[in-house]
Amino acid sequence: MILYEYPFNERIRTYLRLQQLFTRLGQLMARPEAVDHHFALTTLFEIMEVASRAELKSDVLKDLERQKQLYNGYRGNPAISEKALNGLIGQLDEYFDVLNQLTGKIGQSLHDNDFLMALRSRAVIPGGTCEFDLPAYHAWQHHEASERMADLNQWVAPFAPLAQSVQLLLKMLRESGTTQKVIAPSGMLQQTLPQGRTFQLLRLKIDPSMGITPEISCNRLLVVIRMMRQERDGHLLSCSEDVPFEMSLCA
Repeated sequence: MILYEYPFNERIRTYLRLQQLFTRLGQLMARPEAVDHHFALTTLFEIMEVASRAELKSDVLKDLERQKQLYNGYRGNPAISEKALNGLIGQLDEYFDVLNQLTGKIGQSLHDNDFLMALRSRAVIPGGTCEFDLPAYHAWQHHEASERMADLNQWVAPFAPLAQSVQLLLKMLRESGTTQKVIAPSGMLQQTLPQGRTFQLLRLKIDPSMGITPEISCNRLLVVIRMMRQERDGHLLSCSEDVPFEMSLCA
């Protein structure tokens, strides 16, 4: 099944982008080749760009505190393990404290690294990181893989509290949804959302053998999903048949 996720607000959109970037960064850093470490650095620069939002740290801290208060309300519930509850609340507390102790914008220290900033300014230019433009970077790419990995780990470390917090918040959000099997009649589903709940994330799972791509549009009142079939040339055409899929709304 192919999973598609659609955020209902800008905050969750930012979290999903960060999670994708951190996942890609981890995969690239673990490989020994210099070309993989090059793209690890360009991914790090993307993370720096997303993390530069002034309100990001505040949003994550508020969400961690909100989840803590929510789960504290489950204390004394006989259907919930106190041990598991204490562990989760302890994890929320830990991530909150570590993130809260960071001063300034997340990753601000990297802006003082002349090597990285020179590379960042050239990386946006097509072919701008050639050896005649950045000889120091060319030399770094010829270091032993273990040395490059050590440098990458050092440069990425300031973002670890953010990565852990976003990962936990998205995990809790995803687990809040209940999966339902639905059908898009004639390739289109339009569903009014129940009042009194603020949904933050829509998740779809579609069988890849169907060759269907969803086009999703959501707001706080309505979900519209159009099923499209991709032609060999990449062009998308509306699907006119009934399409079964799985859907969950996460609050």
